[in-house]
Amino acid sequence: MGGRNAKRAARQRSSVVEIPYIDRKIPCYELLDEAALELLEYNADTVLEEIGIDFKEFPEALDLFKAAGADIDGERVRFPRDMCRSIIKESAPAEFTQHARNPQRSVIIGGNRMVLAPAYGSPFVRDLDRGRRYATIEDFRNFVKLTYMSPGLHHSGGTVCEPVDVPVNKRHFDMVYSHLKYSDKPFMGSVTERGRAQDTVAMAKLVFGDDFVENNAVIISLINANSPMTFDATMLGAATVYAQHNQATMISPFILAGAMSPVTVAGTVTQILAEAMAGMAYIQLVKPGAPVVFGTFAAAISMQSGAPTFGTPEPSFVVFAAAALARRLGVPFRSGGGLCAAKIADAQAAYESANTLQTAALAGVHFMLHTAGWLEGGLTIGYEKFILDVDQANMLGVLLGGIDLSENGQAMAALREVGPGSHFLGAEHTQANFETAFYRSTTADNNSFEQWEEEGSQDAAQRANTSWKKMLKEYEPPQLDPSIDEALLDFIKRRKAEYADRDY
Repeated sequence: MGGRNAKRAARQRSSVVEIPYIDRKIPCYELLDEAALELLEYNADTVLEEIGIDFKEFPEALDLFKAAGADIDGERVRFPRDMCRSIIKESAPAEFTQHARNPQRSVIIGGNRMVLAPAYGSPFVRDLDRGRRYATIEDFRNFVKLTYMSPGLHHSGGTVCEPVDVPVNKRHFDMVYSHLKYSDKPFMGSVTERGRAQDTVAMAKLVFGDDFVENNAVIISLINANSPMTFDATMLGAATVYAQHNQATMISPFILAGAMSPVTVAGTVTQILAEAMAGMAYIQLVKPGAPVVFGTFAAAISMQSGAPTFGTPEPSFVVFAAAALARRLGVPFRSGGGLCAAKIADAQAAYESANTLQTAALAGVHFMLHTAGWLEGGLTIGYEKFILDVDQANMLGVLLGGIDLSENGQAMAALREVGPGSHFLGAEHTQANFETAFYRSTTADNNSFEQWEEEGSQDAAQRANTSWKKMLKEYEPPQLDPSIDEALLDFIKRRKAEYADRDY
């Protein structure tokens, strides 16, 4: 029995080497030719010039755009052709480092690199034991810990779930603190109010120091356009704070094609590019050189029910096209990862998530949000789904690492040693590479039917259930200077006492 358990443990041991980010060694897939990309750029400039973008209840943006030469009509901004592209190309960095409090976990966003982060924004959580329920701050901490322990995830993320047991206007303190306390990977800031973004910056300064924050990106944040062709004051307020302090923002049109953009791929991509360029140009006017990422979240809706759909071909086309346009613009690109509409970690979840993960990886996404845990169109983050997705994230690292063509990778010694008609199991080369040969899944069962049955006939979700519980039981927090921890807790206590609890 002991020998069987030892073999089982060896099979389940991950072969993943922990790295701060993926260094891409395979080319991006180019879906469109030069003429097609130029056409989409032309059409996006036409949208900016003729139709314009609304910047709602935010005079700061209107004043900056007017000074830069845009036409202002109420809250509508129309841009001379090529104005936004010129502003972005003049000062937006092609890549940048987001520093983690553990320097060995800092990430480079852009270039030939990919950074994977967990799901974001779900008000519900799900596990096999308790089913679907509202998320709590305990769930939030759990997912931060699981992300910290997952080598295939390089970034702690942001609102991995909404802790509804904490008042809306104060939960950002608990979320940011959790990222800083329970992980030492990079993290995302609060964007639900201008003051909450400022609180995030203040907390980061307690950890990294005032001067370091003002001169280096330690926070990245998700700024969604209120599509179609609108930015609201909430997102603009948060974006302004982060830009003023030289922190990174991902300007991401949030698109459900057919409802928030045209029903065609080309029309949707045109709108995405126009919205993203307007937002990124604003950031560069606030602070030239502030890190910015061209983001997109693109899904389609069912023409029968109006419900969002995921893992279908059209959103993949959008991601391939938008990634190419970001490369031409010279800025990093962000898109979604393991997206699905499935309610549980079932076959639908697997197929839809695999389709979106593979698309994002091949398209050349630099920052992949929603890599792990996403269920139900983002309404839920699942514990078991998280573990299954992390296994896929690990595999993406291997895929993008490309083919080993070193002397060892060519394996000519093995071919000479074995020769015709024998096998390679006992070859010296095989024995030397046994521990690292081939990716070993952390969740899949590849044993015989009899052995699977003897070990409990568990499906993938049941194995994942065991895995996340084991991980949380074995979790050990990264070291945090006690004086910094005390300063963070004191800041949170003082700020929370300054105003009453609110549910908005």
